[in-house]
Amino acid sequence: MSNPKQAIKETHFHFDGQTGFYRGKVRDVYHFDDRLVMVASDRISAFDVVLPVPIPFKGQVLNQTAAHFLQATADIVPNWLLGVPDPNVSVGLKCQSYPVEMVVRGYLAGHAWREYRAGRRTLCGVALPDGLKEADKLPDPIITPSTKAQEGHDEDISREEILKQGIVPEDEYVQLEKYALALFNRGTEMAAERGLILVDTKYEFGILNGKIYLIDEIHTPDSSRYFYSNSYVENQEKGLQQKQLSKEFVREWLIANNFQGKEGQTIPEMTDEWIDQISNRYIELYETVTGQPFVRSKTENIYNRIEENIRHSLAVR
Repeated sequence: MSNPKQAIKETHFHFDGQTGFYRGKVRDVYHFDDRLVMVASDRISAFDVVLPVPIPFKGQVLNQTAAHFLQATADIVPNWLLGVPDPNVSVGLKCQSYPVEMVVRGYLAGHAWREYRAGRRTLCGVALPDGLKEADKLPDPIITPSTKAQEGHDEDISREEILKQGIVPEDEYVQLEKYALALFNRGTEMAAERGLILVDTKYEFGILNGKIYLIDEIHTPDSSRYFYSNSYVENQEKGLQQKQLSKEFVREWLIANNFQGKEGQTIPEMTDEWIDQISNRYIELYETVTGQPFVRSKTENIYNRIEENIRHSLAVR
C-alpha cells in the first residue's frame, strides 16, 4: 500500500539566484531570471479545492506524462520545457503567460455536460446542438476558454469577451486557437494508438520575446479526460457510463459525498484504501496513455532527492 507520509505535500527550498516563488494547486514554482523550476507535488485538487491528503506518485505521473507529450508535440508549437532533472521536476523557459486557458472539447462530458444537462445550449459563446446525451461526440472539436484564477474558480469566457476586453490581442488569440486545435488533433491521434479517445483537455500558452510557447502540462490526467475506445460505441448505445481515464472519478466521489467546493461543505474523509486507489489509477493512466511502464521513484529522503537534483540542474546550465 502507498504511504501518504512519503508523498510530496509541499516544498520549501531556497536556491541561489531565485527571484520568486509561487505555489499553485499542484505545482510549486521557483522563479529565476530566465527560467522556471516546477515541482509537481502529490497534492490533488478538485472543484478548485486542494484536498487534504497527497497522493503518492501522482506528481511523478503528471510530470512525466507532460514531458512525454511536450516532446511529442514540439513540431507543432515550441514549448517551455528545457529538461526533467528529477521525476517530479521540470525546468523550462520563463514566459509571460496568457490569462486564459484554451479548453478544447471533442465530446460532451464533465463541465460541458453539466451545463448542457441544466438546459444551456451555449457554452463560452459556442452553440451546441439539441438532442445530445452525455459523452456524445460533438460535430467538431470546440474551444471553450476559461479565465485563469489565481485563487478560487476559473470562469468560462467567450472568444468575443476575450477580444472585447483586450485580454489577448486578436492576432495572438487566433494563433492560440490554431495551436490548440492542432495539439488536440495530435493528442487524439496519439490516444487512438493507445486504444483511447481524447475527450477534452486544456492548454496554456505564454509569450517570450514575441514568440508564443506552449507552457505548463498537456494531456495529463489533471488536464485531460480520456475514454476507452473499445467500449465507447456499445456504452453509448446502451446508455451506460463511459469508463474514463482521468481524475473525474475523484470528482464523482466528492459529489457522491456532498462536496463540490461550495461554502459550508466538508471534504469527506480520505481513507488509506481510497488514497491507494487514486494512486493506482494515476499510474494506470500513465502506462496506458504513454505505453511505457511506470517506474516508481525512490520515496526515502524524497525532499533531499528533489532539492539535490534541482541544484545540480541549476549548476550545469
